[in-house]
Amino acid sequence: MFPARILKVLEFAGFSGDKDYGLSQLHSGATVVNLRSLLCALLLLCYHTFLTFILGTGEGEVAEAERLLAPFRLRYPTGAIFLFFAGRTEEMKGNIDKAVCLFEDGCKAQQEWKQFHHMCYWELLWCFTYKQLWKMAYFYADLLTKESRWSQAMYVYMKAACLSMLSKDESRPFGEDEVELFRQVPTLKQKIAGKSPPTEKFAIRKARRYRASSPVKLPVPVLEMMYMWNGFTMIRKCPELTDAMMQTLLEAERTLAAAPGNDYSVDDYCVIQLLKGLCLQNQGRLRTAEECFNNVYRSEKKIRYDHYLVPNALLELSLLCINQNRRDEAIKLLHKAKTNYKDYSMESRTQFRVHAALAKLKVSPTEQEEMTRM
Repeated sequence: MFPARILKVLEFAGFSGDKDYGLSQLHSGATVVNLRSLLCALLLLCYHTFLTFILGTGEGEVAEAERLLAPFRLRYPTGAIFLFFAGRTEEMKGNIDKAVCLFEDGCKAQQEWKQFHHMCYWELLWCFTYKQLWKMAYFYADLLTKESRWSQAMYVYMKAACLSMLSKDESRPFGEDEVELFRQVPTLKQKIAGKSPPTEKFAIRKARRYRASSPVKLPVPVLEMMYMWNGFTMIRKCPELTDAMMQTLLEAERTLAAAPGNDYSVDDYCVIQLLKGLCLQNQGRLRTAEECFNNVYRSEKKIRYDHYLVPNALLELSLLCINQNRRDEAIKLLHKAKTNYKDYSMESRTQFRVHAALAKLKVSPTEQEEMTRM
């Protein structure tokens, strides 16, 4: 699954990879009833329900995940880890309410492994984000800030982002203020093996505008972070959730248009255009979605801070082309996203997704070299 530039380094060091062969070996291991079969099944469940969404094209194998889960759900009906993956599978199917119940059941199933609760809290945060129940999403972000040490910067950012989606007149839980929370985010940065997690870097960059005495409000920070976790794919099968999300983006667009221009205006416009494109794609309005992605690309030279928007707009446009069987056009867009942009937020995630899209198109190394020469 690694992008080509990382694969070349690994191959130079003597490693090689074959994803299909690796998956087939895990499938073989999962069919034998022993300790290894459980480990193989768990790895496959992680692959089908998480990796293909976050680092792939967001298509997940629901049927395969359910097939893998079925015997374990029968054998361990209250097994916390299997309740968790069942919840994740329901998320992928668009059954958000059922997913919420399964994640809650997973938390009730055991009390010894608190870190497992944090995994459920994280998914519950996103489930309520999909439903735009901002105070409930805030509640789980708040729980994570109190109980988990994994990424305080991310959790506090999500708390602030949820609060910022409330109207000015709505009361804030515990009397917290989103501006003060955003200002805390850079102070909570941590390093793992000498580097900060990419999601933390992204949150810190977005929160910087709140350092000013009169900060410029982020338009839709929760939905922007939702995109980073490929959440718009999760609501693809939920027309009512997509429609509600679209209304939120249209309101943000109207608010932005009515506000005086500032240094962030173009960036904020492009964020909204990218997310609108994803909603329109979910609604089947492909021509209008394509126009939104192109609007981001055409604004490339005017974007001042959020440089990640252009390669991601090209990526989303390429995925739209793939679904319309416009293969050659999709390859050109993917090549442009892959080679023309460097050092932007969440670059590794985007490169993983570009690589997954090229793999889906079965683009040969020869074709890629030809694209390089064009």
